[in-house]
Order: sequence, then structure tokens, then C-alpha cells
Amino acid sequence: MLVTSERDQQFHDFVRARRAGLVRTATLLTAGDAHLAEDLVQSTLTKLYVAWPAFQRAHSPEGYVRRVLVNALTDERRRLWWRRERPTAELPDRPHTAAEPARGELDDGLRTALRDLPPKMRAAVVFRYFYDLDVAETADALGCSHGTVKSQTARALDRLREALQSNALFLRQGVTQ
Repeated sequence: MLVTSERDQQFHDFVRARRAGLVRTATLLTAGDAHLAEDLVQSTLTKLYVAWPAFQRAHSPEGYVRRVLVNALTDERRRLWWRRERPTAELPDRPHTAAEPARGELDDGLRTALRDLPPKMRAAVVFRYFYDLDVAETADALGCSHGTVKSQTARALDRLREALQSNALFLRQGVTQ
């Protein structure tokens, strides 16, 4: 018979209840990279297990988890700089469909625009607009000031608008030629 501690049981229950939500958040933070999202969640859960007593004492457990997830993303980006995408002269073959993205999924234009944002800027947008967190909760998750959240969000939205408008213009030109 496997004997587990109360701490292990609490952690197990937490993982069963929250893992799917963490994967969704990580997928948004990585602009749709499902493999990296799974890696981030695994790293986050490992760090959370080690710091389980601190997590339980946290004033905001949700904020604590978000912060660990964002830190894991930042660590991953710093550590594995060589895994970043590189531009190529040829586009990969990909089926072109006019189907609407499924509920909760990002369309290709938005996913690409999000992917082009720096990680902290992307995280600010994800937490503010996908998860509807206020400025204070987002600042707590990112470990920065309220002003930084506001400026990062404003810059990110400007970049997203520009990218999406450029994409729309490109598509219109391609249709008329």
C-alpha cells in the first residue's frame, strides 16, 4: 500500500483540479506552442511542489501560481535561446482554410501577433484581457509595478493592432491581385 503524506495528497488534489487551466494559460503565454506550454506547466508544478508550504501560506494562491508560471517562461526563454524560431526564405506548406477558430482558440493572425511580442508584454496582455485580471493582480503575477503593467499593456496593444492591421492589408492586397 502506498503511503502518502497529507502534503502529497493536497498537492495531488491541486494538480488534478488546476492542471488543465495551467496548460491553457501556458498555451496563451507561449502564443500557442503546446509543447513549450506543457514544459512550462511541468516546471511550474515542480517548483510549486518544492515550495508547497509557501504556496499554502500565500496571501493570493492564484497570484502565486501565475507568478511561478511567468517566471518559468522567463527562465525557459533565457536558458534555451537557441530554440527560438529563425526566419526562413520559404514558408512551410500549410492547408489554408476559411474555418473559424474553435471557441477558446486563437486565430492564426492573433497567434502570430502574440508570438511576436516579448514574453513579459505577452503575459501582460494574456492576464489583463484573456483572464480579465486587474492591474494589481497582473503586476503581482509579473513581479512589477502597476505603471509597468499599464505601459507594457499599452505598447502590446499598439503592436497587436499594427500587426493585425498589416495582416489584414496583406490579405486584401493578395485577394485583389
